[in-house]
Amino acid sequence: MATASSMQPTIEPKPVAATLRIKPGFEWSAVLRAAMAATPEAFTNDGLLLNLIDGSWGTPGNGRAAVSPVDGTVMSKLPFIDLATGQRAVKAAHAEQRPWGALPLSQRRDKLTATLADMQSHRDLLASLLMWEIGKPLAAAQADVDRCIEGVRWYVDNIEPMLHGRKPLGLISNIASWNYPLSVLVHVVLIQALAGNSVIAKAPTDGGGLSVGVSLALARRHGLPVSFVSGSGGTLSDALVRNEYVDCLSFVGGRSNGRDVASSLVDTHKRYMIEMEGVNAYAVWEFSQWDLLAKQIRKGFEYAKQRCTAYPRFVVQRRLLPAFLDMYLGVVKSLRFGNPLLVSADNDPLPALDFGPLINAKKVEELKSLWSEALAGGALPIYQGSLAGAQFLPGQDTSSYFAPAALLNMPRSCKLYYNEPFGPLDAIITVDRFEELVTEMNVSNGNLVSSIATDDTTIAARAKQEVRSFKFGHNVIRSRGDKEEHFGGLGQSWKGCFVGGELLVRAITQGTGDDELPGVFPEGTRLPKGR
Repeated sequence: MATASSMQPTIEPKPVAATLRIKPGFEWSAVLRAAMAATPEAFTNDGLLLNLIDGSWGTPGNGRAAVSPVDGTVMSKLPFIDLATGQRAVKAAHAEQRPWGALPLSQRRDKLTATLADMQSHRDLLASLLMWEIGKPLAAAQADVDRCIEGVRWYVDNIEPMLHGRKPLGLISNIASWNYPLSVLVHVVLIQALAGNSVIAKAPTDGGGLSVGVSLALARRHGLPVSFVSGSGGTLSDALVRNEYVDCLSFVGGRSNGRDVASSLVDTHKRYMIEMEGVNAYAVWEFSQWDLLAKQIRKGFEYAKQRCTAYPRFVVQRRLLPAFLDMYLGVVKSLRFGNPLLVSADNDPLPALDFGPLINAKKVEELKSLWSEALAGGALPIYQGSLAGAQFLPGQDTSSYFAPAALLNMPRSCKLYYNEPFGPLDAIITVDRFEELVTEMNVSNGNLVSSIATDDTTIAARAKQEVRSFKFGHNVIRSRGDKEEHFGGLGQSWKGCFVGGELLVRAITQGTGDDELPGVFPEGTRLPKGR
């Protein structure tokens, strides 16, 4: 039986890796120099990130090492502040809202447009930061930057009618996870400011703080009322969540933290949007288009399934299991992963990677533990990849890398049965009846996205009605979306206002009279209207 310490150990890569090197210009020293040259105000002279409080960069705080998951490089330090400093930052950010909100929309648009142009000119720098900070391959890092810029530009062009008869809420506080620093966190911060709010954002602790800091430095140059602080969630919670000067909270993170945040806001009458995980499921029932599903499953491994909209659970009709496994195993065996910063010794590009590292070694150990517990309970290991064939430099730290793995028929007693792994560890569940299929898709009492692969449109329609998922796909995978596409979750995966397009603008502004906002709110309470 595999154990947490024996599964996928850190290994030396094959000798062929000696022919590889970091792509010229992508060395961390070069990327840090470029970041400091682009936004010198956001760094100390020796390259340590600063906080943006009351309109000025400073307050180096108590530095916590920012370590790259790519190879263990210490990139900089996050400037952790204490609660008193956080409360001062929030109060100062709140004071900025009134003059900013009084500006005509045309002026706010101009400032946002200039910010986006500046971000576009630094696209390659921002993508390089994301590669080092959170391990995204280049194409995925560039997509994160592009989605941020293009998404905010859509609001710049379309927000005017959405703001008709509405006014800003005030100060909006943002706490978000590390996996999409630009296309989720910076994206929503800029839209909140466009709508007339002042904004404060907390640096993601596990990665992405540098790319967010550089982005907000560019925004601040153009007069946007954005503040940026770094610290532990436990220390800064009273400042960023329940503080009297915070009028709205936008939170993206794990279910346990999100549940605690939601509970703390019940009696405050603040607006909030709290996005949490759920076990997103893809069902297979009366299906024959295996080539189509194979492409979707491969794409689903993007960024090592470290996404709130990844599908880690496949619920398969038992009689289709042989065909499903024949297709599935072919996909996982062909996946390419490893250090995303490498090229050949001759500077020739390497085959594109499906994903790089997980966010840190702690996450790898967590997945190993989930694997071992499931095996001890009787789950069948149908695939266990290896780091041996991956793309690494000789002797580099590989502790944050995890090869794809999959389990069949997990026992209900194990944690992985009910929880999202947030990594490339899949669960395959077999069922005989449609009612079982629905039950297994609803195992986490609500999620963000689900899909069914079926040739029968009647079955697809029935599943859509019975599965507790905000977005449902028939023979397609669903994503978070942006621009005019609405997003949220059902059950335990979401609390507060739904977002996206007009719903996002309504969530961060106040209308006249009773403002009915679609979302998930505590039973028996009035929908938050702001203050």
